[in-house]
This record gives sequence, structure tokens and C-alpha cells, in this order.
Amino acid sequence: MSKTNRRTFIRGGALAAAAGGAAQAQSETKELQKKVHYMGEKPKTTPMFSGAVSYGNLLFISGRGAHFPGDIKAHTAHVLDEIKGALENAGSSMDKVLKVSVFLADLKDYDEMNEVYKGRFGDNPPVRTTVAAAGVPGKSLVEIDVIAYI
Repeated sequence: MSKTNRRTFIRGGALAAAAGGAAQAQSETKELQKKVHYMGEKPKTTPMFSGAVSYGNLLFISGRGAHFPGDIKAHTAHVLDEIKGALENAGSSMDKVLKVSVFLADLKDYDEMNEVYKGRFGDNPPVRTTVAAAGVPGKSLVEIDVIAYI
């Protein structure tokens, strides 16, 4: 086989494989749909954002805060319990969380937040990012969002 024919053959095979893969991906994408997971009934008016949305088997839980007087331990426990409920409502669990983002109103609360956080996601905890954020909404001392699978 000449050098030119070999290139044409390889390129043609690669194009065919890419086209087949693209067709399969397009077919899978048509089957996948965005789904909002409501806690209770669907709101009568369009909300500002959704609390839990899945696409395929990926699940995104919006940031949860604690909007009551209390310390960082009480706020962290409350937020993690809310996240657990949202995960279970959508058919997932704390063990299936892949990514956690923690936003602290004050970085001085880091160690106490970790005391409550530790062990809540099972023996193989997810990856995590923790930052201090000025102005966590609603005067919550912590806000947490997660990405999980169903």
C-alpha cells in the first residue's frame, strides 16, 4: 500500500469511527434530559433557581445554608442534613457525592466545621473545595453545594 493510500485509509477509518461515536453520543444525548427534583410539590411560579437538578445520572444540589441563629457546628449539621435529604429525594445518597464546595463566612470556623463534616460522606469522601466567602447569603455561617451521581 502506498504512503498516500495508507493515509487515506487511516483518515477514512478515523472519520468513520468519529462519525459512529458522534452518532452514538447524539443518540444518547437525545435520551438524556434535564430533570428538576422538587422537595414536595412543584412551585406554582417559576423559582429563582432549582434546588436539585439531574442530567443522566449526574445530580447537582444547589448551595444550602442555615438561616437561623447558631454557631458553625449547628449550621454545618443543618446544611449537611438538608443536603442528605435532597440527595435521597433524588435517588442518591451521601456516599455517592463526587464534589463538595464549602463556603464559610469566616475562615476561623474551618476546624469546627470539619468536626461536624468529617465522616458524613462515608469512608471514601468526595473531593472538596473550601473557601471563605464574604457575604454568604442570609447570614448563614456556611453554605455547601454538591455534585453527586444517582
